[in-house]
Amino acid sequence: MTKEASKNKMFALSFNPKQVVKRLFGSLPDRAQDVIVGRFGLNQTGDEMTLEAIGKKYGITRERVRQIENYAVNHIRKANTYEKEKAVFDELKNTISKMGGVVAEDDLLNHLGSDTVTRKYIHFLLVVGDDFNKIKEDTEFKHRWHIDGELAEKIHDALRKLYTKLGDDEIIPESEIVASFLEHLKDISNDYKQDEILTRWLSISKNVAKNPLGEWGRSKSSNIKTKGVRDYAYLILRKHGSPIHFREVAKLIGEVFKKKAHVATTHNELIKDPRFVLVGRGLYALKEWGYSTGIVKDVIYEILKKNGPLSKEDVLEKVMKERYVKANTVMVNLQNPKFFKKNKQGMYTVA
Repeated sequence: MTKEASKNKMFALSFNPKQVVKRLFGSLPDRAQDVIVGRFGLNQTGDEMTLEAIGKKYGITRERVRQIENYAVNHIRKANTYEKEKAVFDELKNTISKMGGVVAEDDLLNHLGSDTVTRKYIHFLLVVGDDFNKIKEDTEFKHRWHIDGELAEKIHDALRKLYTKLGDDEIIPESEIVASFLEHLKDISNDYKQDEILTRWLSISKNVAKNPLGEWGRSKSSNIKTKGVRDYAYLILRKHGSPIHFREVAKLIGEVFKKKAHVATTHNELIKDPRFVLVGRGLYALKEWGYSTGIVKDVIYEILKKNGPLSKEDVLEKVMKERYVKANTVMVNLQNPKFFKKNKQGMYTVA
């Protein structure tokens, strides 16, 4: 099994969640059952009902519906039927432990349930189970479930520290961010020091995320939260590692990201974005690679300004590192007396 397949594998449960819930309902009055069914979407479609909608159905207030819901959950926990399902709740607890002890709600339910309706029933079992604790989403983290409050706090703290150390537009390979994250995690069981579990913990954060290429960074960065052709083009060039024609960029956007990118649109976006530098006929590079903006004349000017007098050969060598152009093009620009001159030693300088 590949690493990616391992991350996406389902954790098969030995029991039928619907049948377990049906048995737990055995001790509830009809109206309490109906309220729970509506509130948790325990029906054929998985559709949930609001407190207000259930209240209108029974002619009672929202608060009364909430009271009935709380009564039903507590009643099930105290009933003999709950004790009879101990093996079910132990299996759920063991599964969560294998997944890391602290898991984002969507991640947990998607791994345990093959369809929306089944996930609704599993969610209800988590709510009812004494061992499971839900922490609601906030500005930093998603909804998550845990079986160890102390471990949850350690993960929260490590995620905060990891975020503060990331640069605004920094992009990090998954292996590196996992290693960095682990450095901030103190006193955790070696059982949890697995890439699969650590990346699952990373996904709890709202502030740290990965882009379509599986690289990590701050979630608000355009390098992570790609919004259009420019951002996709940036990732394509970065992955390619060397200058590439805008037609090829458009083609690769379609192949890699499954996004339709018209050639003309791609070219226009590359022209307008300062992250890209035109280095030849239709060839673009990333400015962060050290390429400077401007036409060949401007490149020569900056090279001579920075390095002082240079021979023809040195000028050619340095320009060719900046631009994919013919040597003759460089020489034609170098002969322009308005901008460049040749000293007594035969070296070229800025005029």
